[in-house]
Formats: sequence, C-alpha cells, structure tokens
Amino acid sequence: MHKVTSLPSDDAQPGWYYTSAPRHPKPSHTGNTKTRWAVVGAGYTGLAATRQLALNFPDEEIVLVEAQEVGFGTAGRSAGFAIDLPHDIGSKDYIGEIGTAKTILKLNRTGQSILRSIVEKHGIECHLQESGKYQAAIEERGNAILHAYQRGLEKLEEPSEIIEAKELAEHIGTSFYCKALYMPGTLLLQPSALVKGLADTLPPNVMLCENTPIIEVEYGKKTILIHSCGRIIADKLVLANNAFSMHFGFLRRTMLPIFLYASLTRPLTDEEQAQLGGKPFWGVIPADPYGSTIRRTHDNRILVRNSFSFNPDGRPRQYYLERFVRQHQESFDRRFPMLPAVKFDYTWSGSLALSQNHEGFFGQLAPNVYGALCCNGLGITRGTVTGTLLADWLAGKRNDLIDFLLASPGPNKLPPEPFLSIGVNATLWLGQRKAGKES
Repeated sequence: MHKVTSLPSDDAQPGWYYTSAPRHPKPSHTGNTKTRWAVVGAGYTGLAATRQLALNFPDEEIVLVEAQEVGFGTAGRSAGFAIDLPHDIGSKDYIGEIGTAKTILKLNRTGQSILRSIVEKHGIECHLQESGKYQAAIEERGNAILHAYQRGLEKLEEPSEIIEAKELAEHIGTSFYCKALYMPGTLLLQPSALVKGLADTLPPNVMLCENTPIIEVEYGKKTILIHSCGRIIADKLVLANNAFSMHFGFLRRTMLPIFLYASLTRPLTDEEQAQLGGKPFWGVIPADPYGSTIRRTHDNRILVRNSFSFNPDGRPRQYYLERFVRQHQESFDRRFPMLPAVKFDYTWSGSLALSQNHEGFFGQLAPNVYGALCCNGLGITRGTVTGTLLADWLAGKRNDLIDFLLASPGPNKLPPEPFLSIGVNATLWLGQRKAGKES
C-alpha cells in the first residue's frame, strides 16, 4: 500500500474559471468499482488519454478520476496559449538540432489539430482563435533574443515577422515594447472553458468522477485506488497528473512544481477600449522567460502573468499571491498608463511541471501502470498530443511520434534537499531580477 503524500488544493480565485460558463460537476466516486482502465488527472493529458482510450476500446468502461472540479485546477489556470513552435532556451537560436525541432513542431501541431477538431465537432465555446503570438522585448538583451529566434525559425522554414515599436503599438495598444517577433501559428483560447468543454463531451463509455482525491494506492496485478468514500479497482492505470505522480511513488525527484501567478482585470469600458486601441484580441509573451505574459481577452479584460515560486509539495501559498498581485499591478501600470482606473478582479496561481533536462515521461512506469507526464509548460498542446498517443500505444498502434516519445530518456534526477530548494529558489530570484523592465 502506497500513501499519496500530497493532494491538489488550488487557491480560490482562478479568473478563467469564474469568467467561463458554469457547468454541473460530475458526482464524486462512491463505493467499489471494477474497471479495465483508470486514469488519474482530468487536465489536458488525462482528458485526451481518456477520450482516445474510449474510442480505441468502445466496449470497455474508462474511469477518469479528478481530485478537484474540472476546469478549476492547473489546466484551467494557464495563460491560454496553445503553442506550435519549439523553443529550446538552451540553444543559441532557440531551435537546437533541426531534426528534433521538426519532430517537436509536428507533435505540437498534432496537439493543436486534435483540439481544433474536438472544439469544432462539439461546438465548445472556449473562444479559440488562430491569433498567433507576439514575443516582445523592451531592452537590447531581449532584442538579441528575438533576432536569434528568428534566425532559428528561418532554419526551420517557419514564418515570422519582426514588428518595430511604432507599428507594434497599432497591434496591441501599448507603446511599452520596442520590438516584437510575431509568429502566426499559436492558438489563443480560454483555458478553463476549453477544459470544461472537453470533459462534458467525453464518449459515453467514460465515467468521470470529480472531487475524488486518491489518498492511497495498492499496486499489483490490479491497481486499487482508494479514496475517502470507496475504491476503484483497475486492470490498468494511466497517470496524467504531472508532478503529483511523484506522490504516487513514480519519477521521484525528477519534476519541479514551479508556480506562476496571474491576474485578470475587470472588463474595459467602451471609453477605455478606445483609449487602449489596437486589436481586440492578442497575446504577448516576453523575450525573457522570466518576464510578463500579457493578453487581451475576448471579453475585453487584460491578463498579466508573471512571478514564480517553487513549491515542492505542489500546493500553492497564500502569501505569494498577496505579494505578487502588487507586482502584477506595477507591470500593468507600466504597460497601460492610459488605463489608470483599471484594477484586477481575480488573482491566482497555477503550477508547471518542469524537468531539468526539458524532457517529459511517456510509457510504462510499472506493470500495468503507464503515464504521460511533465509537459514542461506546454500543457495545452503537449498534454493533448501525448495523452492521445499514449492511448494509441496502449491499443497497439505505433507511428513516428510515438517512437520519438518512447525514445526519450525522461526527466533526469534532481539533487536532494535542501540543495534542490536552495538552487531552484536562487535561480528563480536571479532570473526575475535579470528580467528587468520585462517583468
């Protein structure tokens, strides 16, 4: 018997959740259920794996277990960028080895295609738009990053455009940035609305159990998932819970639960929209990875996302929220001085599962236990495609993308505590200091 050592418990004000259409959560699991397949985690990976398992095995029931309510947790707390391009920050041109970059591009675009197809088929109202993204810089260091990345994209034969400050202000309203690299392939969406829609359109042979945190697991010929009101006995288990898989006994000391913080304003008035100008819907990511991500949403709010913390147990901390909301307001005020009366309605945190070597896990964890884990900040596209491909692999299918994922060495081992926390916290502090005006 393995006791699960930490459970999700996200903070209470995720703006995307409250500004998306409400839904009725599925009931918590009770009693004893026997099933061929159990999936833990109803984020992008778990929803994709469950959907594809249900399609591959239409005569078998799949039980999908979520510790919280769908759309409230990590998957509904991102900035809502479904990104296609590779971005290897360890390489000078941010592309790296061209063959690997092309495969990653194919993976990400397959994830985009899967999502686009499901959204269109089921009419999911998640405000998905093929808007592209702006990667914007303020200082010379950031400008150099943009030009290096553009050279890498040229090697990859992918389109991009450098937009100078004056023209950029016509795109996004603010004249804060000196330059941006525009890349047309990114999809922008409302992440909580997407996750809710994906959950409510699962095939009929899926039993979704929300608000069912697993507290103990017994591994063996069958896996027994134990919670406060019953048990789920599965022939095969799929873990799609990213860093929380470490608390299920797998990939210990390989993933970093890094929390990012976001705030969402009230809707802009008609007068404020006129003062801002620019396009009605756009997304900006920073040239420096420690800078601010900014979005103008479909309902005319502004999202600000920046500031990091390392929470080893995968759970948020209230004092970080209270500290970082002030940083968000400062970041907003620097970019939008024409909107002095605009304040935030919501502030929240959301976690990323990162590995030191930027590799995820895909495949078998133990007899009858499988996983697609550690999306390294690309949960929307990468989670969707790896969850789908894992279900295909479990159905006996193979292709070049499955082979690529199976060949990954997986996340590497991290140093023990206290050295890990000291090193990660020092790296985050230094990175945020160096981001300068881009924070």
